[in-house]
Amino acid sequence: MLDINGGELLILVLVAIVVIGPERMPEYARQLREWVLRGRDLLRDSKASVKAEIGDDVDWSQLDPRQYDPRRIVRDALSEPSSPAPRAAAAPRASSPATPGKAPFDADAT
Repeated sequence: MLDINGGELLILVLVAIVVIGPERMPEYARQLREWVLRGRDLLRDSKASVKAEIGDDVDWSQLDPRQYDPRRIVRDALSEPSSPAPRAAAAPRASSPATPGKAPFDADAT
């Protein structure tokens, strides 16, 4: 989450002691403890209310936002076996193919 290792934590504690001072450090440590406990209680209450509202029969895999990743959608679409498309009735074509560079013109379509 914060990606702080032991050495960095030690440096932060030492800086806090120098900046805050050893006299006020116990007071700030108590405040930090209260914030952590309040945050923990808030998280626990939130989890309980969500569980009470939704219940236990929720399929969380259906609510996974990673399933809407465009890369995954394309990868899944490309990995599906292709089924042959049904052939439509062929429309009668003109006897001469269209000349390159010009769009074909159909008098009946306009």
